[in-house]
Amino acid sequence: MKRVVYDRLTYYQFDDLAAAPTVYHGIFTRMGGVSRAPFESLNLSHSVGDDPLAVTENNRRMLAAFGVKPDQATTAWLVHGRVVAVVDRADAGHFRQGVDALITRERGLALTMRFADCVPIVLHDRVQGAIGMAHAGWRGVAVNIVAATLDALQAAFGSEPSELWAGIGPCIGVERYRVGAEVLAAVAAACPPDAAIEQRQPDGYSHLDLNAAVGAQLRACGVTHIEDARFCTATHTDEWFSHRAEHGQTGRFGLVIGLH
Repeated sequence: MKRVVYDRLTYYQFDDLAAAPTVYHGIFTRMGGVSRAPFESLNLSHSVGDDPLAVTENNRRMLAAFGVKPDQATTAWLVHGRVVAVVDRADAGHFRQGVDALITRERGLALTMRFADCVPIVLHDRVQGAIGMAHAGWRGVAVNIVAATLDALQAAFGSEPSELWAGIGPCIGVERYRVGAEVLAAVAAACPPDAAIEQRQPDGYSHLDLNAAVGAQLRACGVTHIEDARFCTATHTDEWFSHRAEHGQTGRFGLVIGLH
């Protein structure tokens, strides 16, 4: 991934998507905002107990990195489900309740979401001129938000999975994600049988590989062009918020994507 520093903000871009002339995007680290500990400093979520004015300013800064104003962006109130919203200019300045994926072909509308260990999934169809993003923790993987998002892209815009590019963003890595047998079983049931989603770690317990699970679901749907960041949020809390590593007392980092 490409690391970008802009006016005290630091964000990352997928190499392939950064080369796409019609798309702008960034996955923003926790640096460059105005929130105080434990949300220091670019917390982008209003739902974690941070000062609302600080969160509003942080979101303004994130969008400003691409010359976007808050009334030119839309977001979602995430619930770890599989509902996908097709958004357009009427959604600008608003949010969708109870959805975990956003897709659009509307130019001039930025899509945003927030994360703190769950997987940011970015999608681009350069043939149909469509983009999308999805939020996938283990629950989202278990209900296959990946397949739901790809189905919505095909239904709304005629997107073919073989023509899609997909990015898997920073999330909790397998080495830090110890889970119970019931979680592994739920995720395994939603993935191809040969998906290597479980790893035994030196601590003697099974850990879940969210990157592998999401990648397997994308490939099962027919997506072959996948770029995986493989950044562990729980290991690198200097750059990323991590719900698990910081015991729930933390903020949320942001993802932005839009069409010029």
